[in-house]
Amino acid sequence: MINDEKRLKLAIQKSGRLADESRKLLEKCGINLLKSKDQLFCRAQNFPLDVFFVRDDDIPTFVASNACHIGIIGQNVLFDEQIKLPNQKIKDIITITELGFGQCRLSIAVPNGFEYENIKSLDGKRIATSYQGLLSKFLQDRSINCEIVSMQGAVEIAPRIDMADAVCDLVSTAATLTMNGLKEVETVLESQSVLVRNNSMGQAQEELLARLMLRLQGVLTARSSKYVMLHSPVDRLEEIKGVLPGSESPTVLSLQGRDDLVAVHAVCNEGVFWDTMEDLKAKGASSILVIPIEKMLG
Repeated sequence: MINDEKRLKLAIQKSGRLADESRKLLEKCGINLLKSKDQLFCRAQNFPLDVFFVRDDDIPTFVASNACHIGIIGQNVLFDEQIKLPNQKIKDIITITELGFGQCRLSIAVPNGFEYENIKSLDGKRIATSYQGLLSKFLQDRSINCEIVSMQGAVEIAPRIDMADAVCDLVSTAATLTMNGLKEVETVLESQSVLVRNNSMGQAQEELLARLMLRLQGVLTARSSKYVMLHSPVDRLEEIKGVLPGSESPTVLSLQGRDDLVAVHAVCNEGVFWDTMEDLKAKGASSILVIPIEKMLG
């Protein structure tokens, strides 16, 4: 059943920072997966999709070898593997779309007492990292000669135990760096989750991927959009329309028994914040309601 040629195969992280968000994304696309976190494979119950749960750094290999047709992976892992490995099929993996979760940055950090002026300050130093490929390319592009100390975890403690002079690690909030007496000095890569594919799909998988992408784009579009409803004085309608963020053509409806007010409905594809609502209120809008959108197709 796993080798069913008429199904689409997807690799996602088994555990870690992208695992739960990847599952949630599939659920929002209307794809129901078995809930067990211990299994390595399951079938979607209502879409011809097989999902493999693997280590994040194994996802490029799964996709490149056609064991899976597509994968959800962090750009940091994908780019690092593409740099490190000689496998041309891994280098040929294509990013279909950015997914907007798992945002982080790969940064070089030094101890607070390190006298850092610019990138040249790292010349001749030891840098501990789990991302040898990305770090090597970053340093090589800037003609910096460093010793790279390979570590698979607890990178931030390397300077404290004299294994390295600096570190190159993933940063989200920088709280871990701060706790370990480190400060960011260089950004190697801004990263987020992406959906990737290989070039070995048959026609059946291409059609299934197109169906999946239609759902996925609907979810991603809805994530950044809001549905806004309000009442506007007729004589201030154009001013209020001008305040609605990212709205091209709002719907304007008559209100029964009112000649001075109209109802305005709009899909706003930019943030609708409190200051936006305050601006609308200041221009005469009333009964302002902002609703999240779960799914949206153009």
